[in-house]
Amino acid sequence: MNSLEPLAYADDATVLTGWLARPIGRARAAVAVFPTFMNTSPGIEAKARALADAGCIALVADFYGPGAPHDAQSAFEAMERLRADPVAMRRRLRVTLTALTEAAPGLPMIAIGFCLGGMAVLELARDGADLALVASFHGLLATPHPANGPVTPRILVCHGDADSLVPRTDVIAFWEEMTNVGANWHFMSFGGVEHGFTNPLTPARTPNPAYNALADRQSWTALMHLIDEHAPLPA
Repeated sequence: MNSLEPLAYADDATVLTGWLARPIGRARAAVAVFPTFMNTSPGIEAKARALADAGCIALVADFYGPGAPHDAQSAFEAMERLRADPVAMRRRLRVTLTALTEAAPGLPMIAIGFCLGGMAVLELARDGADLALVASFHGLLATPHPANGPVTPRILVCHGDADSLVPRTDVIAFWEEMTNVGANWHFMSFGGVEHGFTNPLTPARTPNPAYNALADRQSWTALMHLIDEHAPLPA
């Protein structure tokens, strides 16, 4: 199992701690992993390790900095503070990309995210970040600042159709937003699947979030196929 090493970086005066997973051998891509509103967790760390096993350098982002919450209520409040200033939030997301670029120079840059992290990677795409690919897993689709210019990363959205946090009106609005700016977007929707479907540590029968093994496996396979296209394994 790959161990994760801490990586310190900062958003102005806020000190952040990311967690870096490195592959054995030469890396083929650098992947920023934006977590759920709970910040770093065992489920997210497992995704970073899986990326390292697939030949990528993966950095789990830190949304909050010192005193990051460990219970759901505090995490929700921290998320709301972060989202209250969309411009400042985008700046914080970008410093993670900068930290990863410095740790893994010269590699294709990819960003993936889960829940709040899924929203985060879509915000980076809307903001013009220089990324080859972004992938959102059960991410929030609504935004206070829709894209109004070219969106350069390829976009994969993996969504549970029963996700009560993302109504179908948000889905359709996202499709229209991406189409209007000519984005290269792909949307996988899983019928009857709820929020949080990628985390096997979540009980399968609890309502939103609920793990779904099929959606987890198929969405991850879709991501890996796209990574293979943009960053093939070294010969």
